[in-house]
Amino acid sequence: MKKKTAFILDGYVDEPACLGVSPYISPSIRTLAGVLAGWEFDTGYLTIDQVRQDPAILSGVNDSSLVVMVAGVTVPGKYLGGTPATLTEIHQIGAALSAPRKVLAGPISFGYSPGGGRKAQKGTVPGFDAVLSGSPASALDSYLSGKEPVGIFDYRREDPWSVSGAEIIRKHPRFPWVMCEIETARGCPRYHSGGCSFCTEPFYGPPVFRTVEGIACEIGALSRAGARHFRLGRQPDLLVYGASPSLEFPSPVPEKIEDLFSCVRRAAPALETLHIDNVNPGTIARHPDASRAALDVIVSHHTPGDVAAFGMETADPVVIERNNLKAQPDQVFFAIRIVNEAGGHREEGIPHLLPGLNFVAGLAGETARTYSENLRFLDRVLASGLLVRRVNIRQLMPFEGTRAYTENTLGAHRSLFASFKARVREKFDLPMLQRVFPVGTILRRIVIEEEGVPSFGRQMGSYPILAGIPLRLPPLSVLDAVVVDHGMRSVSALPVPIAINTLPVRALSWIPGVGKQRAARIAGARPFRDIEGLRAVAGPLSLEHLFSFS
Repeated sequence: MKKKTAFILDGYVDEPACLGVSPYISPSIRTLAGVLAGWEFDTGYLTIDQVRQDPAILSGVNDSSLVVMVAGVTVPGKYLGGTPATLTEIHQIGAALSAPRKVLAGPISFGYSPGGGRKAQKGTVPGFDAVLSGSPASALDSYLSGKEPVGIFDYRREDPWSVSGAEIIRKHPRFPWVMCEIETARGCPRYHSGGCSFCTEPFYGPPVFRTVEGIACEIGALSRAGARHFRLGRQPDLLVYGASPSLEFPSPVPEKIEDLFSCVRRAAPALETLHIDNVNPGTIARHPDASRAALDVIVSHHTPGDVAAFGMETADPVVIERNNLKAQPDQVFFAIRIVNEAGGHREEGIPHLLPGLNFVAGLAGETARTYSENLRFLDRVLASGLLVRRVNIRQLMPFEGTRAYTENTLGAHRSLFASFKARVREKFDLPMLQRVFPVGTILRRIVIEEEGVPSFGRQMGSYPILAGIPLRLPPLSVLDAVVVDHGMRSVSALPVPIAINTLPVRALSWIPGVGKQRAARIAGARPFRDIEGLRAVAGPLSLEHLFSFS
């Protein structure tokens, strides 16, 4: 008897600023695969970028008896490739597929918006038989049982699916360079006060934490499938994992964080990346000692280059009050200092753990003063000498059911938003990047994502820095490189060791202080046998300790 076949089409990109195919694979993909395994489907997997590159690939999907497309976004932002499926693409795919059953899953169940600055609209999507609502995995299981496609979330059901669906990562086009996001909890500690005005997390209710055992089983299954890169998060504040679910701002319990990270290390002893996601600066400000202890635990177990994403949203006290946000500017500044103290030390030149700041424009109460307050806050951070890994600036994308859906200032300050973003990139991001990744910093295991001259790549991790390298390198090739210059959101780098005798002239000119004329002089006198011979032609050079003459 022919085995039933299914396909998961992944049109969901969780993180902006991805090049090429997104390296992230969300927990919902894996639990959906687990459900299909339980129903004895032979399941295939494709990303939306694979479909874009070769639309004919859908012909193979048509032979399957079920297609589950995961689509929609909850985080607006600029995506450099790895772009989420647009509504037009979703319609086109639905129309192109002749599979007997086609369903949609993911954030699109909340509504769809093409990006920040617009409301997400609910509605039916032609070409699909159903939209899975609630828990995607549970809803799919219900649908396959002949019931309504609505799922009630329960980790006791979801955890086994996350284990049985782990093998799906091997079908990701970037495997083994895939970042597995691990959900540790869902729901909002501030549920009873409504949470932040724009956030969809309160839709899930008060916090429900996964057990350490459930997380360990999933990590172990992923590790056996070949996963080596993990990010713990998918909850509003990792620091309060296992803390009291009845308090709006619970105190971290460092022992619970220790249990969590120890279990990950035991379950995946060969892991290469272990990073985190969201941290609430309000938690750190209200519980500094417990937060510092929890951060110390994280730093003792994770891998360097990590980022604690702060949902600051704004430095305007009026907007903070109107939107029930988490922390005032002084509290966020204090939290930045605490994270720097806990994680600012470097390993092989890379800071262990730094904060990242998220700003959202278009919230209720926003005025021209808001942008002035935001700039003043960032100037304060820059002047302090503290480090921030990155600043994300997004326009509000409100969903129906949130306060921000009806209370907002969408479109009211477009020119101010544009000038604020440009000012931050030039006056804050560039000098901050020079501090975080000074010339001479070595970036280990950069994975090339876009081939060209230069080629572009990043390390595996949470918000890894984009590196441009002046060589044509094949996608998914891996190399170490040294930082030689800075852009506003990226760095220029040369492979290490720096092969003086074989690098193209253009690449030689990237060595700090060399330039085009000196590079041409070096190239014309090659090959060199040692540093003395090179110095005789070019004089002393930067980064000489990294030169190779073989």
